[in-house]
Amino acid sequence: MKPPIFIAGPTAVGKSAVALALAEKIGGEIISADSMQVYRGLDIGTAKPSAAERARVPHHLVDICDLHEAFDAAQFIRRAQKVVEEIQSRGHTPVFCGGTGLYFKAFLDGLGEAPPADEKLRAELEALPFEILLRELRERDPAAYEKIDKQNPRRVVRAVEVIRLTGKRFSGQRAEWKVQSPKSRVQSFFCFTRQPEDLRQRINARVDEMFRRGLVEETRELLSRGLAENKFAMQAIGYRQVVEHLRGERDLAATIELVKTKTRQFAKRQLTWFRRHGNCEWIELKPNDSAEEILPRLFR
Repeated sequence: MKPPIFIAGPTAVGKSAVALALAEKIGGEIISADSMQVYRGLDIGTAKPSAAERARVPHHLVDICDLHEAFDAAQFIRRAQKVVEEIQSRGHTPVFCGGTGLYFKAFLDGLGEAPPADEKLRAELEALPFEILLRELRERDPAAYEKIDKQNPRRVVRAVEVIRLTGKRFSGQRAEWKVQSPKSRVQSFFCFTRQPEDLRQRINARVDEMFRRGLVEETRELLSRGLAENKFAMQAIGYRQVVEHLRGERDLAATIELVKTKTRQFAKRQLTWFRRHGNCEWIELKPNDSAEEILPRLFR
């Protein structure tokens, strides 16, 4: 039974191309560890693998949710464990690839003892002004407040929800990761990075390409299918800003620049997360590296 290989890193670093080349070479199948690629229709803005790429190598946990559905780390664990077993039963290697750090951590170490979501309480919290939630978190759990992504309302809501449900600090419960069974032991866990200017240029080029491919039109279509009602999907960088553009809040040029800025900020947060929690082998990619040239560094 071949243990999984994990490939992580910030957006636009080049991990998907390497995972694809690796899976082809070793007889692997890719499991997406991306919290937004699970949604059907969020294609251009999430850099979802193309039909041609999926034909080359099987991809899993992509396009598994409709826009009205919620998806979280607990669901990711359940689905990913099932997919890993199926891939291994075929004699293939599971290759996890993505940038959602919590999904990697949850799959490898579990989710601890935090209580399940309380839909009534969550609805009450989501109706509160975000500033009030941040203030409550700062007062009741300063450690969680310092570390949490304050630009991610969903995570702040969850932290306050757990505190209210348990009466305990969220930061303490987050630390109580449970060790999983030997079936999920890591064969290799690689985190990719690049020099800041190199990554900045790649992010800018990716955003320009997304708008050229029709991100505005895709977002307009998704709005007709209920995108604005899914608070989680609306956090996807690119879509939220385009929705604001379509509502007349800013022109297209300003929207493109804002998406670039937000994406760069997100990449920085991803790198910080993996450095803090990833326990991975770091590999710096160079501007002219091809996916095939990077593979020997993984095998070594």
